[in-house]
Amino acid sequence: MKLFALVWLVLSPCVFAQEPERDTAFVEIDGEKLFQVRGIEAIPAAARAGRIAENIKALARDRTFRPETLRVEKLSTHTNILNGSTPVMAVTDPDAEIVGIERSLLVAAYNDRIRRAVVEYRQARTSVSLAASAGRAVLGIVIAAAVLGLVLWLQRRGEAACERGFHRQAGTLGTHTRLILRVEVIWKSLRGVFRGVRVAAILAVALLLLQYLLTQFPWTRAAGLRLFESISAPVDAVVQSIVATIPNLVFLAIIFLITRYALSIAKVYFNAVQTGRIRLQNFEPEWAHPTYNLVRLFAIGFALVIAYPLIPGSDSAAFKGLSILAGVMFSLSSSSAIANAIAGYMLIFRRAFRVGDRVKIGNVQGVVTDMRLQATHVRTIKNEIVTIPNAVILGIEVTNYSEPARQSKLILHTEIGIGYEVPWRQVEAMLIAAANRTSNLLQDPPPFVLQLELGEFAITYQINAYCDRSEGIPLILAELHRNILDEFNEHGVQIMTPSYEGDPETPKIVPKEDWFASPAPAERERSLPSNSPPRLESVTRRAGAAPKKQA
Repeated sequence: MKLFALVWLVLSPCVFAQEPERDTAFVEIDGEKLFQVRGIEAIPAAARAGRIAENIKALARDRTFRPETLRVEKLSTHTNILNGSTPVMAVTDPDAEIVGIERSLLVAAYNDRIRRAVVEYRQARTSVSLAASAGRAVLGIVIAAAVLGLVLWLQRRGEAACERGFHRQAGTLGTHTRLILRVEVIWKSLRGVFRGVRVAAILAVALLLLQYLLTQFPWTRAAGLRLFESISAPVDAVVQSIVATIPNLVFLAIIFLITRYALSIAKVYFNAVQTGRIRLQNFEPEWAHPTYNLVRLFAIGFALVIAYPLIPGSDSAAFKGLSILAGVMFSLSSSSAIANAIAGYMLIFRRAFRVGDRVKIGNVQGVVTDMRLQATHVRTIKNEIVTIPNAVILGIEVTNYSEPARQSKLILHTEIGIGYEVPWRQVEAMLIAAANRTSNLLQDPPPFVLQLELGEFAITYQINAYCDRSEGIPLILAELHRNILDEFNEHGVQIMTPSYEGDPETPKIVPKEDWFASPAPAERERSLPSNSPPRLESVTRRAGAAPKKQA
């Protein structure tokens, strides 16, 4: 008895729970583990354990077999357990190494365990035993139904009580407060929690009942014993992997908190620079926001480089493959996006223009309404929004009308050709008079005239006038042209632009009495400084530019 007790203690489940390093498998009958065997060179452990289990089942199904007739045959390399002359299993020295005892002791324990397994196999399949199993199964179903009904009843009672209390408290709130808090949405979320509890209770009772029913019958006992094992094994693997990665997760959390705190400090600092509370030498306030974006990009990139090896699963082949695929897709699809982004930052920091400036970019002239990372938006005088990629802007010329108007004065000009027979002093005086009659053109500094070319048929004069606003330049030039026409018609001077072939019979001028011929409005004053600015202001507002006060 002491010998068998010692062997049985060695073969107990606590020892079986420790998986050996070499190839081993358990011999199982009706889901019960009898003992453990080791694989041999020709037969893996699982196949060998299956063959032994089939031999034991064959003995149990043979009604002429008596368990006490099993005998042992000891050989030099192994020991056979035989039913007469038919081998049931062979016990080898490697099998004895599993539990660390001598082969003779292990054979005696295996022989006794096989006998009892045969008896238990037959006993479990008797009519009395099956009837008892069926009765226990019916009783289990009744108890499970009662427990499930009680749980659902308690859940409904609890949900109804919570609903009454919730709506009683919500009834004390005002309509506006209920809308802000979205009371109905909150209650729907709470009802979802109750539904989740109900589903979890039903699943738990169903699994327990299924496991109990399967273990009552010998044919399904193995599936019943493995039911929770098959469910708990993945969960246990996930829990163990999470526990193993807790140090890395803690370090990732520290990196995240440090990065977030540093970025919050940087955001406060650059907001102060943007609003002017902090002034930096040779650093424009409008550079603060894009500079913060660059700092944030580099900080997040640096944090990701540090955190990448610590991310769970980062060393797996799947994670590496996804990283390579993402990198290839990003490099192939984002070349133009990166070029536009770099060009956008270059435009910001080189101060080519800013939001609200009137510019000319290529053939597009208008007001800059938005400067984004990828493109710049310009509103034309026709109230059209033109989107220009930043990389395109970086490669063409850009004319800024607003920057000179802010820093000094913007000079507007136009050209006109007048014949040699007209005194140049008279022409210059008329051009200056026309400029002085034009709204939004300054008289201090005074306008001036340049003689650009002594052409074959005419002299090219250029009138230049100062302006302190960049809004409505086309309208200002249009008014200047009208005043030039009136001034030259009034003094009877013929404009020779654009070409000249010979002197006409009569000068090509408009007499003063025909200045307001039909369908022009009735005669009015020659200079309309009071009416012109409002008309200019209304048009520039529609074009998206903020009007400036006239100097």
